Amino acid sequence: MSHKGFSHIGLATLDMKTTRAFYEDVMGFKVAVDERIDIAEGGWVRHLFFDIGRGQLLAFMEAHDVAGVPARYDVGINEGLGVPASFYHFAFEAGSPAALAERREALRGLGVPVTDVVDHGWAQSFYFRDPNGVSLEYSCIVRDLTADDASPRKITLPRAALGIDRSGNDAVS
Repeated sequence: MSHKGFSHIGLATLDMKTTRAFYEDVMGFKVAVDERIDIAEGGWVRHLFFDIGRGQLLAFMEAHDVAGVPARYDVGINEGLGVPASFYHFAFEAGSPAALAERREALRGLGVPVTDVVDHGWAQSFYFRDPNGVSLEYSCIVRDLTADDASPRKITLPRAALGIDRSGNDAVS
């Protein structure tokens, strides 16, 4: 069986209007599917899918008066679990170091707080958050991966590079 990547990643939002504006206007993703799911027992869910490229989708659900779904909860994932911002995150492919730098500057120009570029040796990345507090990353692989890369290795990064000293949407710009 061959693997074909993700079909979609599903996340939650408490504010679909703000989420849609961020992913359309800031990230540049187009809405692929916008559906309303009526729950037979009462309430409804808005389910919105963004096309993030290569046939892959990013979906958000927003519940309205659905029994058993709280009105407020941590949609950013990490804080609700009590772990640093980088532990649960989603990375988008930039394509090249130059494209990575362009994306970083474009986000900064739109007022999105972003980290410095982190060099992992085999990849470069920067990190930021969406309006829900979801940790996001743009990354690009900078060299061909080898068999040695699959063996355990040790690198050293400052705590801030993994968001261990941060809470909330406070990446440095």
